[in-house]
Amino acid sequence: MNRYYTLLIALTLGGLMGTAHADTTLTVYTALEADQIKAYQAAFEKANPDIRIQWVRDSTGIITAKLLAEKNNPKADAVWGLAGTALGLMDKEGMLQPYAPQGLDQIAANMRDAKPEPTWVGMNGYAAALCVNTIEAKKQNLPMPTSWQDLTKPVYAGKIVMPNPASSGTGFLDVSAWLQLFGEEKGWAFMDALHKNIGAYTHSGSKPCNMAAAGEYPIGVSFDYRAAKLKADGAPIEGVFPSEGLGWEIEATAIMKGTKHEAAARKLADFSASRQANELYKANFAVLAIPSIATVNPNLPADLSARLIKNDFVWAATNRERIIAQWTQRYDGKSEPKK
Repeated sequence: MNRYYTLLIALTLGGLMGTAHADTTLTVYTALEADQIKAYQAAFEKANPDIRIQWVRDSTGIITAKLLAEKNNPKADAVWGLAGTALGLMDKEGMLQPYAPQGLDQIAANMRDAKPEPTWVGMNGYAAALCVNTIEAKKQNLPMPTSWQDLTKPVYAGKIVMPNPASSGTGFLDVSAWLQLFGEEKGWAFMDALHKNIGAYTHSGSKPCNMAAAGEYPIGVSFDYRAAKLKADGAPIEGVFPSEGLGWEIEATAIMKGTKHEAAARKLADFSASRQANELYKANFAVLAIPSIATVNPNLPADLSARLIKNDFVWAATNRERIIAQWTQRYDGKSEPKK
């Protein structure tokens, strides 16, 4: 009899302990690069052993479209690493849960939603860059471009690949930046001229740089992190940062309204805004939400922050659908087939 009660008590306590330590699976949508999320996940789960992340990862445009399609029946608990302009659009649609994470006072004012209780908080920024294959450029007698306008010269006909803004956050930051830099009329005229030199539009922001590194195209319009990483890894890539100024975008974190795991999602938001997380972000980015943590990347300009345009993220978010529709009508014929 005593053995029976001992066993019963042990099973009951075991069940209670199992309940107390049961994992929460947090479904997190992201457009982060695959080679970044492993380290972020490992650090978060070590700090929060009762929470497991289940990622849904794709390019910015696809993740944004998926979230918008799921508006009335959300599948995601949180977003960790999506363009601020995309999250601004979701904020307008009432899809995000306001939350002021711990350490919000450390976050730079231009790296977060401006409301006192923000709906999204930035992690890092990434900027436009050209990836030029120095071997191919020399072989094909191509001059090194130094400006955006250089890319419209006939010598580069068919030599350039860039991301489609409908599917890539990098592509959209380029297009929205050109419209802000040059004005709408001159911006579309620039893109008309650039289009003549485009070999293909990809559905990934990093792919143009990867294609340039592989010698498939001599020039890829991409972003700073990918250019710096490929050069550091030994690829024959030279990063070029056009003289007119660089479009840039914020990667940010947000909690989806209606999540059944809000407490766990808040822990994710707290971690993302923490100094520990920013220490991880700085391995990949020169512009951080907590600026004091940033360090100079030897493969990026030391004055990268000074080269960023005064980006109107609210304007970009508000006009995103119109810009993408017009771009698609004009240029989509050269886009790669979607998988």
